[in-house]
Amino acid sequence: MEFSRPGDGIQSGLTNGTAVQAVSYKKNFMLNKAADKEDIMGYKETYEAWLANPYFDEDTKNELKAIAGDDKEVKERFYADLEFGTAGLRGIIGAGTNRMNIYTVRKATQGLANYIISQKGQEKGVAIAFDSRRMSPEFADEAACCLAANGIKAYVFESLRPTPELSFAVRELGCISGINITASHNPPEYNGYKVYWEDGAQITPPHDTGIMDEVKAVTDYATVKTMDKEAAIQAGLYQQIGQAVDDRYMEELKKNVLHPNCIKKASKDLRIVYTPLHGTGNIPVRRILKELGFENVFVVPEQELPDGEFPTVSYPNPEAAEAFELALKLAKEKDADLVLATDPDADRLGVYVKDTKSGEYICLTGNMSGSFLAEYEIGQKKALEGSLPEDGELIKTIVTTNLVDAMAKYYGIKVTECLTGFKWIGREILRMETSGKGQYLFGFEESYGCLIGTHARDKDAIVASMALCEAAAYYKLRGMTIWDAMLEMYERYGYYKDNVIAITHKGIEGLEKIKSIMDTLRKNPPMKFGKYDVLRTRDYDQDVIRDVKTGETTTTGIPKSNVLYFELTEDAWLCVRPSGTEPKIKIYFGVVGSSLEDADAKSEELAEVVQKMLAEM
Repeated sequence: MEFSRPGDGIQSGLTNGTAVQAVSYKKNFMLNKAADKEDIMGYKETYEAWLANPYFDEDTKNELKAIAGDDKEVKERFYADLEFGTAGLRGIIGAGTNRMNIYTVRKATQGLANYIISQKGQEKGVAIAFDSRRMSPEFADEAACCLAANGIKAYVFESLRPTPELSFAVRELGCISGINITASHNPPEYNGYKVYWEDGAQITPPHDTGIMDEVKAVTDYATVKTMDKEAAIQAGLYQQIGQAVDDRYMEELKKNVLHPNCIKKASKDLRIVYTPLHGTGNIPVRRILKELGFENVFVVPEQELPDGEFPTVSYPNPEAAEAFELALKLAKEKDADLVLATDPDADRLGVYVKDTKSGEYICLTGNMSGSFLAEYEIGQKKALEGSLPEDGELIKTIVTTNLVDAMAKYYGIKVTECLTGFKWIGREILRMETSGKGQYLFGFEESYGCLIGTHARDKDAIVASMALCEAAAYYKLRGMTIWDAMLEMYERYGYYKDNVIAITHKGIEGLEKIKSIMDTLRKNPPMKFGKYDVLRTRDYDQDVIRDVKTGETTTTGIPKSNVLYFELTEDAWLCVRPSGTEPKIKIYFGVVGSSLEDADAKSEELAEVVQKMLAEM
């Protein structure tokens, strides 16, 4: 048995109890059947209402008529409203209440507008950006026209821009809020709608629940306000932005350069391959590298231009190996030192580095590249300034590698943990600013996202690309590669290995499966994962940390979230959480070994345990 729970193998033998259970099951079954019948009528009636309502355009109705005989598809599109969650909207593009379309975008924007007005922030306006996906420009304009109809000025980028620049623009323009039309790295059939608040971070309490409540309160599409785009422009409520914000953004990025002389000296010898994966990163990444003096930047030609179909990849995610196939081919041709890929909205950065000993390119996980950049930024700041701030903080999420805890101990700085999602890191920066206590040094999450500097409050692949190239130049002058520097880092702190297993469960049944897994682990938590004993459990939804041996409980000190965390022996750990943006359940885990090989072996062993556990649930 690879994992065990308290009570495994125990049978009550209570006959009367079994009978009661059977009766209860039958009663619940009948109730559920009745509920199912009601649900069926509900989604079918909504479907018919969309077809009959003159509010909806003919293209929408024709799309819906085409699925008239497909009950499952009708149900998927209409069984619920596309949920406006703490990250905004994300869903498949198409007609229906459970899809991304101009009507669901308008509805979300009306709710946002109502909340902004309730906060008396309408005079500040809203910044809007969009990526290269299907319908992104159209959704951006729909949002802008809805805001304008509510008397709120929209500052809309003239063309696609990366997520971190939208975060910057909110702060730069003094806006109350920001909207970014993007589904990040999701497949091409998806799009999304992210909402930011005036600090430049994605919405957190109390604004997230406040906005969600206002969106839910919009129950009649016909009550949503909109106006003609030209009329909005004439009224001064729709303003296009672009070059001026771009220039200011670049200025702020350059303030984070630590060794400009190293760039100057190594620029002719350092060779960089970059791919924007058909997204927003192409212009800003190339611009910042060029302006800093990097001369040998080779862009993957097949993936250079924006394309919402993402024709060269099935999944435009820098975490996926296939996203790098063309980039690695070009890297070998050019003998590149460094291979970079940004996701479609350019907030996340994937990295391969060359190992000169083997001649092969090594993939860096988000934990690896984040840890390396943390070490470089913090270590070099200490070397240049002689010391670090006494109240300096390194911020990480609860599923980020424990390597940074060892790093923080070495440098004598504080580690602050927060929930998964970069908005929580943004919130910690805001806490430091408003309290006057703490100085932000670096923040990152395991999913390929970090922030150097405080010009934005979301992860920034543009500044990360800049910093990695600078670090490569710094080490090249010392006869080292980034991989060499990483091995030095592991020798200092330990060979930490972190991994994640993501299981997709689509549709209505998928949501129930994910809920079932979380319920099972919460009600009957494992006491052992393979060879690792559970020392402490953290239930972030219940705000409880429990010591397994003593039974002593404390609070997490973090906002509630549907996350379970297991602290294990040998500094290992495991964490389970449903994805907030995709139909997936994710199991994160980490180990530490005495060498790369030892860490790899331990990680594989724990992965097998996790896979077996999931198969049995």
